[in-house]
Amino acid sequence: MNLNEIFQSVRAASRKLAMWDVEMVNTLLRAVADKIEEKTDSLLEANQEDLQRMEVSNPKYDRLKLTKERLSGIAADMRQVAALPSPLGRVLESYTVPSGLRLKKVSVPFGVIGVIYEARPNVSFDVFALCLKSGNAAILKGGSDADASNRVIVELIHEVLEESGVDPHVVELLPSSREATAALLHAEGWVDLIIPRGSSSLIRYVREEATVPVIETGAGICHTYFDQAGDLAKGAAIVNNAKTRRVSVCNALDCLLIHRARLADLPDLCAPLQESRVILYADEPAYEALSGRYPVEWLRPATPESYGTEFLDYKMAIKTVEDITEAVSHIYAYGSGHSECIVTEDKEAADFFTRAVDAACVYVNAPTSFTDGAQFGLGAEIGISTQKLHARGPMGLREMTTYKWIVEGNGQIRKK
Repeated sequence: MNLNEIFQSVRAASRKLAMWDVEMVNTLLRAVADKIEEKTDSLLEANQEDLQRMEVSNPKYDRLKLTKERLSGIAADMRQVAALPSPLGRVLESYTVPSGLRLKKVSVPFGVIGVIYEARPNVSFDVFALCLKSGNAAILKGGSDADASNRVIVELIHEVLEESGVDPHVVELLPSSREATAALLHAEGWVDLIIPRGSSSLIRYVREEATVPVIETGAGICHTYFDQAGDLAKGAAIVNNAKTRRVSVCNALDCLLIHRARLADLPDLCAPLQESRVILYADEPAYEALSGRYPVEWLRPATPESYGTEFLDYKMAIKTVEDITEAVSHIYAYGSGHSECIVTEDKEAADFFTRAVDAACVYVNAPTSFTDGAQFGLGAEIGISTQKLHARGPMGLREMTTYKWIVEGNGQIRKK
């Protein structure tokens, strides 16, 4: 089957989804969850084939890796999506106009959603679950790093769909080639929306090349500002969790901003990072404060390139600021609009920060590691949108819908 035939088949399958009832969708999702547990060994075997082609030191390795525990979690997430209310058919607005026409704005699927992603095989399951539950067909375009994993995953899903007598074209995986990416980006008439997940270079390429509408799930250049009124114990725990929980994800901390008046506390603030051997790129005042108090082999002078970098590694920049205004200005200059945090016991400072910082998610005394669809109570997520049109932040089921107007009349005609 060539690419155009795939696009046509997925479009045809998407039309059938509108005729399904909610329980049919939920039954399919639960069946896929069961099949994940049944086929764990096959999934891990395919994943191992991908892992063998990647260096363990590569920051993408952790994102690529599947384990029994992670597959069990994916199955649980699939069942959680099944248990969530349907996002379709919600009346978003309803009123009567002077002509007597009754208007309703109702949530509906986009139709066909294409998702382009890199070394994250779990995304294949997440996208399928969220698209199916929201009435959308899905075209998956994974990277070559995870091709073996993705192919077995989609084969598993197709097996369940075929056993249930359902058109398997509701989800399709494209070849991992650049040609397939280019074709998807220009599949007008077949694909309604494209969502890229991955590096800033991938997202930029999709944004610049696509002629199909795009929702950006941007790179996460995340900051934490430790304010003059910050609690040291809270701050140390928040910084450590945001940086080291999983360094390869977009909500990981990249830069610590510290008020100059709290430089004496910087060694204690960074002390937990030593256990994970985090390399710190500190500006001159921060470097001086850390000298002799943080292992010299993990302490480096900051350069201009240290700021505005998404490390995806055990590395973090540190910048000293004079006040909260400078902290916000630094975030404006270097942030990506993903997730930003302030650690403070001063309510006025917290209010100023949440009002002034322009990001999808802004935290007070909690780490940016919470930016996640499941943590936000959305079940799973298809990505973190950093743009401002349609969706912003974690994109769950409701964000996978658009709307249409339903107009009810009683024989009215429009006069000139």
